[in-house]
Amino acid sequence: QVQLVESGGGLVQAGGSLRLSCAASGRTFSRYDMGWFRQAPGKEREFVAVVNRNGNTYYEDSVKGRFTISRDNAKNTVYLQMNSLKPEDTAVYYCAARWTYGISTHAKGYDYWGQGTQVTVSS
Repeated sequence: QVQLVESGGGLVQAGGSLRLSCAASGRTFSRYDMGWFRQAPGKEREFVAVVNRNGNTYYEDSVKGRFTISRDNAKNTVYLQMNSLKPEDTAVYYCAARWTYGISTHAKGYDYWGQGTQVTVSS
């Protein structure tokens, strides 16, 4: 069982950077794969990045090379460093935890969700 709280969202100009944090509670945080998803108005929730329990990472093509996901198990926290932000990155960003073994890029594959944090990139 985990509870997730995102922070770090805000308003930034195109080309700027933000770092999102997701603080988790739970005795077995290190056993979970941790993912980031985003949802823009009128669009489906989409996969952004994941770091699994072994430290392996996977990114959606549109953020590859710009975003970096990482985790600090000692702090029960996962991060999403976002550089070279574009207006199309504007969305509510959600942290999610997955118990089942195996990396997933589908929202339905995740068991626990944070409340989301707004990221707005102005042109």
